[in-house]
Amino acid sequence: MYRTNTCGELRISDIGKQVTLAGWVQRSRKMGGMTFVDLRDRYGITQLVFNESDNVELCAEANKLGREYCIQVKGTVNERQSKNVNLPTGDIEIIVSSINILSQSDTPPFTIEDNTDGGDELRMKYRYLDLRRSCVRSNMELRHRMTILIRNFLDARDFIEVETPILIGSTPEGARDFVVPSRMNPGQFYALPQSPQTLKQLLMVSGFDRYFQIAKCFRDEDLRADRQPEFTQIDCEMSFVEQDDILEIFEDMARHLFKEVRGVELPAKLQQMTWHEAMKRFGSDKPDLRFGMEFIELMDVLKGTGSFSVFNDAAYIGGICVPGCADYTRKQLDQLTDFVKRPQVGAKGLVWVKFNADGTTKSSIDKFYAAEVWQKLKTETKANDGDLLLILSGDNANKTRAQLSTLRLEMGDRLGLRDKNRFECLWIIDFPLFEWSDEEQRLMSTHHPFTMPNPDDIPLLDEHPERVRAKAYDFVCNGIEVGGGSLRIYDGKLQEKMFRILGFTEERAMAQFGFLINAFKYGAPPHAGLAFGLDRFVSIMAGLDSIRDCIAFPKNNSGRDVMLDAPSYIDEKQLKELQIRIDINQ
Repeated sequence: MYRTNTCGELRISDIGKQVTLAGWVQRSRKMGGMTFVDLRDRYGITQLVFNESDNVELCAEANKLGREYCIQVKGTVNERQSKNVNLPTGDIEIIVSSINILSQSDTPPFTIEDNTDGGDELRMKYRYLDLRRSCVRSNMELRHRMTILIRNFLDARDFIEVETPILIGSTPEGARDFVVPSRMNPGQFYALPQSPQTLKQLLMVSGFDRYFQIAKCFRDEDLRADRQPEFTQIDCEMSFVEQDDILEIFEDMARHLFKEVRGVELPAKLQQMTWHEAMKRFGSDKPDLRFGMEFIELMDVLKGTGSFSVFNDAAYIGGICVPGCADYTRKQLDQLTDFVKRPQVGAKGLVWVKFNADGTTKSSIDKFYAAEVWQKLKTETKANDGDLLLILSGDNANKTRAQLSTLRLEMGDRLGLRDKNRFECLWIIDFPLFEWSDEEQRLMSTHHPFTMPNPDDIPLLDEHPERVRAKAYDFVCNGIEVGGGSLRIYDGKLQEKMFRILGFTEERAMAQFGFLINAFKYGAPPHAGLAFGLDRFVSIMAGLDSIRDCIAFPKNNSGRDVMLDAPSYIDEKQLKELQIRIDINQ
């Protein structure tokens, strides 16, 4: 054995014990005739002591140790004179009797400390070093703990974990597929699964009743803080259940995780909010309920009641009341105006109204409205003296609400209202079954083509499909969509109608989904499912800003693995074996 104990294990009760430790040199300090070395492993840090008066040669060898040298030491546990209350091992130290350098280290490209001097790209390039930092490793440990809790929770409720294939057929409905050429089938390609959606439905047809999988999924889409080209889902499916059954069991799972991981008790019953209500109140189908500032529609107050043409021509006017911010300076208001004009937000401008502490009103459009309009506005918005009203308008209600939602979140950040240690969870239900795609110029599935329409709305499918609600649901926490799912279509004729509405010919539907359509001919049960994003769930629990920090080897914002230098060009011999020729100039 290279060690008898770990670097986080020894305590005051171990004084006098002969031990062997192994790990990495965190730092060393020379003080007079003594050298102190902090030895680190996954479990903690223990201080080593070398004394010239006891062994000059050993102390000289210790003075040659560099950061991140991997070493083994033997010695005696001693009570530390200058104790470190910040370390669990801070009451003891090791009086070293021998040292064995297992491997030397070059000078690391950044400090292996919680507060490191390495930037994101540098840390991603040397991710194996970044993972030595305790703050990064703790995210991996949290992820491990959550997956164990999830597996045990689902196992106790009769779920069976089943692995599904990674190499499948392409189903280009939705995000773009990653494709893999087949050498044995020239000119043909596998796709990496965007989710195990159709496969878990087939497991329900197979009679498995309750399935789950910690599943790798792949989507070729533009990246952001909560997206990676490959990600992990807690993928689940159940037979013979209604929507309330699904919500109840997975609400219980979320409640179990929050209690075990964060010591937080979620309410006995989570709020359910319809998609239409969420869009009207917050402009988002993943509202952050940690703070207020709900939307106030102002068409009746401001349209046609003054000479401001922007409002008079608008299809939607909405605002948020920001408590206690009437003292914002002109510079701060200009910064907010610049913020909403950014391409990522897309608004043409911002109107502000100050309800000053002295009872007076000041606005960026004062000259266009009479005093009584401002008084009515104050009453309508329930604003108090000292509050600030921020208003956006536009010719497209949904687009303007989305812009106002972004502004609301920005104000929440600026005012420190989005506390990462507070958790507000809810279900969003009654999504539209379809959404219009400007790019495709047709209706697309809001979730996927296998989502069950609300039975009350099925008569609308032929004439008004855009008005049909889905039996779909999302689990939202702190403004983040953590998971979602739906009841599935299990009637073959209804599934064929869905394909027709989505523009599939019978031939195309059979080519892409014939295996599922045929399976439904053999007694498919009513079934439903849900998938949580494991990466997102862990990042929320850890209070992270990006899911990259809870993934062992993530990609950067360009989808590159800078450590492995992937994606990369492949050898001409491999291309010939695959019968592929590359012409990037076409």
